[in-house]
Amino acid sequence: MARVAFIVDDVFEDSEFQVPYDRVRDAGHQAVIVGASAGKEITGKNGTKLTIEKGSSEVSADDFDAVVLPGGYSPDKVRLDQDAVSMVRSFYDDGKPVAAICHAPWILAEADVLRGKTITSWPSLRTDMVNAGATWVDEELQKDGNLITSRKPDDLPAFCDAVLSELS
Repeated sequence: MARVAFIVDDVFEDSEFQVPYDRVRDAGHQAVIVGASAGKEITGKNGTKLTIEKGSSEVSADDFDAVVLPGGYSPDKVRLDQDAVSMVRSFYDDGKPVAAICHAPWILAEADVLRGKTITSWPSLRTDMVNAGATWVDEELQKDGNLITSRKPDDLPAFCDAVLSELS
C-alpha cells in the first residue's frame, strides 16, 4: 500500500481532486489531503467541501510515496506555500511520482523542476511552462521521468491510470 499526498487549497477543480483521490483509494492505497493548515475547510470550484488532514509544514515527502496536484485555482494558492513547494521539489528530487493536472504545473514551475522536461497543462499555462524551461505539448498525458502531467478533466482516465501504474 502506497501513501499519496494530495496537495490542495481553496477553489480546486472538484473532479481533478475527487477522481484521482477515489481511484487511489479504490486501488487500496492511502490518500492524504495536505494543505496550508490542518483542519481548514476548503471548497472546490463546484462546491465540494474538504478538510485538510495534514498541514504542509507538518509532513514531508519522506512520509509519502507519491504526490497528486489537482488543478483549478488551487495551484495559484499552493505555489505561495513554501512548505508545499519544497515538499513537491523533494518528491521530484527523490524520484517519486509527481502528478499534476490542468493548472497544477504552476506548482512545478515554482518548485523549479521543469528544466529540460516535456510536459502538458491547461493551454493558458504554455508560456509559463516554456519560460520555466519545459517543452510544452498539447497531449492528454505526458510522462517525463517521474513527472506525470495532463491538461483537463477529460484527461482524468489516462492521468489516473498513469498514477496508479507508478504505484503498482
